[in-house]
Amino acid sequence: MRVVVIGGGIAGVSAAFALARRGAAVTVVDSGSAGQATAASAGIISPWASTVEGPFYDLYAAGAAYYPRVLGLLAEAGVARTDYRRSGALLVHEDPARLAEARARVEARARDAGAIVGEVRRLGGDDVRALVPVLAPGLEGLFISGGARVDGRTMRDALLQGAAHHGARCLTGRATLLPGPRVEVGGEPVAADAVLLASGAWANELLEPYGVRLAVEPQRGQITHLRVEGVDTGRWPSVHPLSHHYMVAFDDSRVAVGATRETGSGFDARVTAAGQRQVLSDALRIAPGLADATLIETRVGLRPLPTGQLPIAGPVPGMAGLHVVTGFGAVGLTMAPFTGDALARSILDGRLVPELTPFAP
Repeated sequence: MRVVVIGGGIAGVSAAFALARRGAAVTVVDSGSAGQATAASAGIISPWASTVEGPFYDLYAAGAAYYPRVLGLLAEAGVARTDYRRSGALLVHEDPARLAEARARVEARARDAGAIVGEVRRLGGDDVRALVPVLAPGLEGLFISGGARVDGRTMRDALLQGAAHHGARCLTGRATLLPGPRVEVGGEPVAADAVLLASGAWANELLEPYGVRLAVEPQRGQITHLRVEGVDTGRWPSVHPLSHHYMVAFDDSRVAVGATRETGSGFDARVTAAGQRQVLSDALRIAPGLADATLIETRVGLRPLPTGQLPIAGPVPGMAGLHVVTGFGAVGLTMAPFTGDALARSILDGRLVPELTPFAP
């Protein structure tokens, strides 16, 4: 089967890898538009403390559980580097009651999720700062050893490399979706038996000529990368202060802090003064030890925010051969590899697999 995947972010390349390794002839088309969410994402893989419930949480948890599988499949394809690491997740707060509530939630979910959650243990202030020395005094913590992080750009490239190993090709340019469905790139047709629209927040632009609108809109997220000079941050856990912001440490003394959630931003991928102030203010409130860190860059991603509360994945009604995946919001790096594999099975088998039934367009 010839499948064209429109979109080179984590959603598109996850599906492309899953399709190609099952024998499909895959073409990935990426426009290279500024603001791709994957390129700016923090890459936290730790769903168990989230307050979301229902099908959204089920997909979130399934995505985290699938990571060892997809990493193994990439290794079989000769792809070694993903920058995935189980360095743990550290929940922090001044109020012990808030941490107790989070602990009860994590431990209840761990009974279903199994060993991937790892050890869950309560930490006092000294132990918290022993793990992450830049954190503020007065913060206590809950450590989840199974929490992981992955670099979005590296993981995207790894999946694309894995897809290429199985014969996929990649085209750069703006795709046009035509009835059939058919695809043109730069006015040239690209042969397809099926098309997967995985263009994130831009999905509705491609669907607009057909009177189809998905429940998704762009949401700007600004995330700042800092360098803590002379400090080995590679083993620091990701830090979650039980609110909208976070801190994620990588190698090379690099720490990412963020992120804004600017609903109604449209396709404006600028770094703004207000956004930069919010990101740094939130970061320094929980981690004053970052005050002397070097500001490397601020990345901006336009997340595909699901206005219908759930991600969207499956065949588009009334448009035979056209499938879509979008609406992961801020957690695409966790959900996409699992969802991409399920979508590949759906496309090749000609029927929506049960795992995706709640998310059908």
